[in-house]
Amino acid sequence: MKSNNKWQRGVVLWAGAVVCTAACAATTALAATPARQDSPSASGNALGDASARRGLLTNGAADEPQAPGNGSDGSNGSITELQQMIRDGKVIEMRTTYNGSYGASMLFYPDQMTYYVALFQQKKFWRVIKTQTDTRAEAVYADFAKSTAQLADSEIRREKLQAENAFADRLIALQQNRASRLQADVDVARAQQTQVVDRQAQQQAAIITLRAQQDAAQAELRALQTKVQDLQRQADGDLMPQ
Repeated sequence: MKSNNKWQRGVVLWAGAVVCTAACAATTALAATPARQDSPSASGNALGDASARRGLLTNGAADEPQAPGNGSDGSNGSITELQQMIRDGKVIEMRTTYNGSYGASMLFYPDQMTYYVALFQQKKFWRVIKTQTDTRAEAVYADFAKSTAQLADSEIRREKLQAENAFADRLIALQQNRASRLQADVDVARAQQTQVVDRQAQQQAAIITLRAQQDAAQAELRALQTKVQDLQRQADGDLMPQ
């Protein structure tokens, strides 16, 4: 009997050691697993510069005053609680998704194995769901992330339209500038053409006048030549001997 008791006691101790080893290994693996965070760049940067795409733990969201809620789902209390825990540095930011100025984050409080899933707009929390079930946290986060895409749709379209309108305005300004320069060139060319036409008319009138003067001079020259010839004959005739 004593031998059997010793054997049973040894089995119990061995089983306890196995369970302890497995639990320690699981705890070590969980602690070594890095918290994941969706990259802000995945949603683009169409509505702000890179400095606006920071995590909740560094962008001062916990210091922003929150709009009061009806507290029917306890979210208002969870918001205040999460703000304080962010300020105290007690939570780990595991995931964050940005769409426009809207965002969703999943944060983890390891001391109590508690998840906080937050929906926010800019730096202001909108809703916060608190749960100790990781599958529910993931589901709520996925739902919130989907909501940010829907909420930001009109905002993103507005920004795109504003950019397109600004681009069109720049193109219009460029075309107006080009049209002004071309109009100035056309005006100069027309003025120059008018001056050329006037000058050509003046030249033609001068040519006609000069031709008339030339014809008159030629006629006068021919008349003088004839007169000179006649006088020369008369002079030569008077000198002939009788």
